[in-house]
Amino acid sequence: MTGPGSRPAPGPGTARSRPRSRRVWALPVVAVAAGTALVATYLTSGPGGARSGARDGLHHALLTGHVLTAFVALVLGPPQLVPALRARRRVHRALGRAYLLAGVLPAALTGVPVALLSGRTVTQVGLTVPALGWLVTGWLAYCAARGRDFEAHRRWMMRNYALTFLAVTARAVVPVLLIAGAPFRDDAAGGGAVDDVIPVGQVLGWVVNLAVAEVLIRRRAAGRRRPPRRRRRGARRRGWRPVRDGGT
Repeated sequence: MTGPGSRPAPGPGTARSRPRSRRVWALPVVAVAAGTALVATYLTSGPGGARSGARDGLHHALLTGHVLTAFVALVLGPPQLVPALRARRRVHRALGRAYLLAGVLPAALTGVPVALLSGRTVTQVGLTVPALGWLVTGWLAYCAARGRDFEAHRRWMMRNYALTFLAVTARAVVPVLLIAGAPFRDDAAGGGAVDDVIPVGQVLGWVVNLAVAEVLIRRRAAGRRRPPRRRRRGARRRGWRPVRDGGT
């Protein structure tokens, strides 16, 4: 029993759900902060600037359009994971359409020429592949939703946002690669080392993200197939044993 001044025991939707809710809301915060920093970096650098890496005016215009639309996708993706917003179908549907049509689609279409105009083989291959993957996974997610296969829709959207989050992961991987390679690098290399590592970080960014997404997808699928623990514990407490021939 509980008295007037005592608090009820925390239920499954209160204390236990708080850490999970905090993890869900942490992703939008990281996405907005990182996306804002990236947009500011490119918008404050003109054509031919060292920070943008654009080779000419056309390349810079395509790069700017790519960065702005990728920022839209980066920001609109995490709210799709919030259970409270996902439960509101109209809001979830509107955000999903904006994410795909105003973010992923234009960002992918501008991302391909941006990669090809970079002049670097690793960048051309490493950024064209995720740009095409953006389009493919987005289309498969849309088709799954149209077919009311919402579990498949969720899986494809997780893979799609893993490609979207490339912009953040790549910037985190590059400093790690620079620190790891510092003992083996000539100090005179300076900025040249950064230019050499950036394309590698771009490739590792989407590879790592897709690997993490697949682990989460498989873990979720395994959890859905696993029987509840309460039932297994209940069977043990009741002392159930198989009946043997010739006795009990």
